Amino acid sequence: MALFRLTDRTPLDSPVLVAAFDAWIDAGSASTSAARLLAEGAGVVATFAPDALFDYRARRPTLEIVDGRPSSIAWPELTLRRRRIGDRDLLVLSGAEPDYRWHELAADAVELSRRLGIAQWISLGAIPAAVPHTRPVPVLGTESRPGLLRGDVRPGPAGLLRVPAAAISVLDLAVAEAGVATVGYFAQVPHYVSGAYPPAALALLNAVTRHLDVELALGALVAEAQLVRTRLDTAASADATTHDYIERLESLVDEDRLPSGDELISEIERFLRDQGRGTGEGRVH
Repeated sequence: MALFRLTDRTPLDSPVLVAAFDAWIDAGSASTSAARLLAEGAGVVATFAPDALFDYRARRPTLEIVDGRPSSIAWPELTLRRRRIGDRDLLVLSGAEPDYRWHELAADAVELSRRLGIAQWISLGAIPAAVPHTRPVPVLGTESRPGLLRGDVRPGPAGLLRVPAAAISVLDLAVAEAGVATVGYFAQVPHYVSGAYPPAALALLNAVTRHLDVELALGALVAEAQLVRTRLDTAASADATTHDYIERLESLVDEDRLPSGDELISEIERFLRDQGRGTGEGRVH
């Protein structure tokens, strides 16, 4: 049986699907924040069977208690939503990363792509990297064939890179093998920042809007990104060691040097070790 249930069978116009999961590849909550904004006002097209996909002990539902009385429970979910953007339909697949049945979910992604006529699949993610918050957020790209990425995003890093797989990459690869053009945009988040990082979400949204040649109102996110930048500037200026380290990172970025595979792996491994130790939004640690 399929893990999804279509709730809206309205014909779609050249649909593009954007996918982002709350997982280790969502540093600073950047990709899911971008997906949330893309899905604003969107209606649900398909839902996925949560009991088959999630380990509720690892992703416990949230219980709300009002005046001593249990009121409601919010369960982890995965949904596909639809909105009109530009001259096409945009589908946004987002939610918690599934714990189980990745092979079946990948097969369902291929089936959904066929049923809905997906013209292109865009995966979003964010990874920790040795980059400074004082420069524009770098975005690395992946593509199922040369020439699909747009704007100034380059595929990389060069050479072989082995990292722990995320569910979104499993789906991306399956859909690409089924013949759908796929790209991925992955923001690099300063590894010394803990908590939400709106500048990376903004960078991903800018990459998507350039890719689709559309415009979105991003004023609130721009303000949030500037506020985090100000907080980080203040924190860095108060510590000479941190200030000097950020200056060294700036010099690397100014040389326009892409990170090597080994550098990315090192930062990802450190991120996975330290995950959950963050002390708050936009702080240096």
